[in-house]
Amino acid sequence: MNQTIQTNQINGLRWYALRTRSRYEKLVREQLAKQGIEPLLPTVKRLRQWKDRKKEVEVPLFSGYCFVRFALGQRLPVLKTIGVVDIVGSGHCPEPIADEEIAAIQTLMASVLPYDSHPYLYEGMQVEVVRGPLQGVHGILLRKEKRHRLVIGVRLIQQAAAVEIDVTDIVPV
Repeated sequence: MNQTIQTNQINGLRWYALRTRSRYEKLVREQLAKQGIEPLLPTVKRLRQWKDRKKEVEVPLFSGYCFVRFALGQRLPVLKTIGVVDIVGSGHCPEPIADEEIAAIQTLMASVLPYDSHPYLYEGMQVEVVRGPLQGVHGILLRKEKRHRLVIGVRLIQQAAAVEIDVTDIVPV
């Protein structure tokens, strides 16, 4: 476990998924940042077409969700943020997201590889990337026609992102 993860767990800081109102993800991110609470909103660029023009727009990778890192004592300000519907969890208890899943999403966001959302898979091979910009990332291998894709999932919200990958860069876990 790296030093940052250890320090955050000692301070009680954990990553959680927020369910947001439709199309409020960016507003939630901005408001949380203004409150000094660390948000994470993975986005992807998509081409949108209107009657008179086409435009590339940035949209959330996981529609209706925003990630946030906070201590459970900060739960009330998070829930009172405009656009936040709920903190994802079981029953009335928020469930933290594994640091490794958030780190994998952050690594994907920082890479130059094209990625997009993907349906979450329950079956498939668990793999680890051993070479390239996603080295160290764990995910699910998916084969689509002759191409191979790595699916990086966030189990709690059952959302995932997929990226094309060279099959020689991965090993089974």
